[in-house]
Amino acid sequence: MNRQLLKVQNLVISFSRTKGYKAPGGLRYPGGIVYYPRNSDHKDPEYTPSKLFRVERIRPLKFNPWWQKQILKDLKISENRVTIVKNIPEINSRLWKIKHLIKVTPITFPYGEPTEEDINHTILKENGQCLVTKTLSPHPKQIEALENFENDKTKMDSVTIKKDSRFKWNNAYGGGF
Repeated sequence: MNRQLLKVQNLVISFSRTKGYKAPGGLRYPGGIVYYPRNSDHKDPEYTPSKLFRVERIRPLKFNPWWQKQILKDLKISENRVTIVKNIPEINSRLWKIKHLIKVTPITFPYGEPTEEDINHTILKENGQCLVTKTLSPHPKQIEALENFENDKTKMDSVTIKKDSRFKWNNAYGGGF
């Protein structure tokens, strides 16, 4: 009797858990992701993926298997807390294996991508924005105005101002006012 009951239960379980069943419809994306939209006329918004990722280690290496430590070492995340990696499938599969140890942020360039001359003037923020702060040079009119101010004979220099201030301090009631 128990054998018959077990056979019936196994049939019910195997019938309800078929691994090959896929629901009809849905949009299939790379990587085996299936999305079932609410509206039948659903269109994905235009999106360009970032070229680079900022990867930050948020968990310690201790008590992790050797292969996860090796992936972190290969990506140079074990020495530094933050590193920059390319957005390519090989790197993404490695990041997926250590996703519980890291935080991945896509890098954006709001003011355009830096050139070779701008490398020394780039700043990467925690939110993934890569800002290029180009060297600023003063306007020629500003340079001319500064030279005129420094060479002005009617302006008081610092030595004269100190002498006048000391004289006023020493002669509070009689001098300088």
